[in-house]
Amino acid sequence: MRNDIIIHKIMGYAEKILCYCKDVSVYDTFSSDPMRVESCVFNLSQIGELVSKLDGSFTDKHSEIPWRALYGLRNRIVHDYEGVNIRLVWELITEDLPDLRRKLADIL
Repeated sequence: MRNDIIIHKIMGYAEKILCYCKDVSVYDTFSSDPMRVESCVFNLSQIGELVSKLDGSFTDKHSEIPWRALYGLRNRIVHDYEGVNIRLVWELITEDLPDLRRKLADIL
């Protein structure tokens, strides 16, 4: 039950990010809007934080999701190791987040 609640929260943050970027189709538009970038980066960090609260048996069972990478991204964002790579954030949003959202929905 607890894992389901966490997954719902993760999906909520993913939805926010996708909503913030729904009218943006190119990197230059995204990267030139600091409020949008910061909102997305914040929500990505929240996803990573929530990933750390999932049970190990749950994440092992659903290995199709890159849990460690999500948590690792959170660490890079929060600790700002050499700055956040905005292009990587954009690629995650446009290439990986829709797939993550679909896989999380399948789990539920």
